[in-house]
Amino acid sequence: MLTLHTKLAASERVDGELVLNYEQREKCRQRARLACGQEVALFTARGTVLRDGDLLTGETGFVARVRAATEPVYVVRAADAQGLLRCAFHLGNRHCQVQVGAGFLRIRSDPVLRDMLAGLGASVVAEVAPFDPEPGAYAGGHAHHHALAPVPLRQKIHRPGAA
Repeated sequence: MLTLHTKLAASERVDGELVLNYEQREKCRQRARLACGQEVALFTARGTVLRDGDLLTGETGFVARVRAATEPVYVVRAADAQGLLRCAFHLGNRHCQVQVGAGFLRIRSDPVLRDMLAGLGASVVAEVAPFDPEPGAYAGGHAHHHALAPVPLRQKIHRPGAA
């Protein structure tokens, strides 16, 4: 099975596409399928979130481009910038992942949030689209070539007083 574990900043070629929804792009260890149907093992460092367009490779040199799959989302719009800003504030206050676009916010489908946003006067429309939320202030925006964590064969747990 093909293994992907190293993120690339750029590549002259792309051998395949790995289409994943947001939940899958948050997982650090999983089996997935390339768009062509080939099964791959995906290993990333804990806390890594794959972004739409990221490039991954492994020992074989195969390069896969990550694509955000379409999934159920809500698109939030408001009458003015202040209204949209209020919505963003309340979503952030609830630690929601939000994709910010020109004049809109996109969130995962959640009826409770939909009702809250409608109560703020926003228009909330369900659609199926790629979801690629803001990475957050502490996500680390560096884009250099680096190897992600290898799969540990055995995790040693340190216990105080143990040798």
